[in-house]
Amino acid sequence: MKADFTKKLLKWNRDVNTRSMPWKAEKDPYKIWLSEIILQQTRVEQGLGYYERFIKAFPTIQQLAKAPQKKVFKLWEGLGYYTRCKNLLATAAFISHEKKGKFPNDYETILSLKGVGPYTAAAIASFAFNLPYAVVDGNVFRVLSRYFGISTPVDSSNGKTLYTLLANELLDRDEPGIYNQAIMDFGAVVCKPQQPLCGLCPQKNDCRALALKAVKGLPVKEKKLIKRNRWFTYFVVEITDQILVRKRTGKDIWENLYEFVLYETEQPLVPDEQIIRPVLKTIFGKHSLRIKNISPVAHQQLTHQHITGQFIELETTTMPTALKGYETVKKTMLKKLPFPKFITGWMQQEGKPLRLF
Repeated sequence: MKADFTKKLLKWNRDVNTRSMPWKAEKDPYKIWLSEIILQQTRVEQGLGYYERFIKAFPTIQQLAKAPQKKVFKLWEGLGYYTRCKNLLATAAFISHEKKGKFPNDYETILSLKGVGPYTAAAIASFAFNLPYAVVDGNVFRVLSRYFGISTPVDSSNGKTLYTLLANELLDRDEPGIYNQAIMDFGAVVCKPQQPLCGLCPQKNDCRALALKAVKGLPVKEKKLIKRNRWFTYFVVEITDQILVRKRTGKDIWENLYEFVLYETEQPLVPDEQIIRPVLKTIFGKHSLRIKNISPVAHQQLTHQHITGQFIELETTTMPTALKGYETVKKTMLKKLPFPKFITGWMQQEGKPLRLF
């Protein structure tokens, strides 16, 4: 059964699979690593453009290592999960300086790189160096769970061990890179999460989930995400031709990105001037500010958090002395700073030019 699975998968890949991506058949470990980091927790359709822009801006890992952090984060803007970008820079610097620009060519060293887990290490090792390590990602979990009828939760420690061992048993040792790409493609275009193409599947005669009519119920997850609700009110303070901003620090969302003056509450701030005025006094002291505009309510869904907020545009003539940790930036320079999607969405206003320029 296992040998048949691998044989049929490779035949499907050879005769039927037409899924095309710029990093397929790529042997440069830098480009493979870059594509895998970008695609972590990101849909291929979204990540494709980012990958192409990164390769154009930084053709080699040395060029990425030398790039200003602000420029790299700006290029990453909109991808989310910004720790990935931070790890990207750390690993680029490590390889450029400690490894003389040469990407490591063994699995254990690749795995030790910052931001690289077992899946990414297996992908780089097999695609770039043809080493026999099986990738185990969401697509692989789904295909194996359905084909073998496995109900062990994929997010449990037992499940991760089980699927990793099974994936490595099925791996084609002669062409691990081709096999790994094939099973991921198969999960993406045939054994899809929703509306899988069971009628066209070359594995359908041996698929346990199909035989048991359990396709929709597999794979199983045991953990449910607990989402946190947060309410952000951003005060966009304009001082002549400048805007107040700060760089987010700490271990919170959007670390290293820029934002306007933030006021976070447990409940949404009612957009009424009589309610907002005391808040302004709390933040800015007795400084005189004029309210120019209050935006509609905006939303952004993150993996573990739901952000709700508004943007209140304020105008003043001098720097508020009570406000600490912010700096002034010319309006024309805002487009060069990396902001979270929650803020760029407001600035772009459904595709229109940035309202502050």
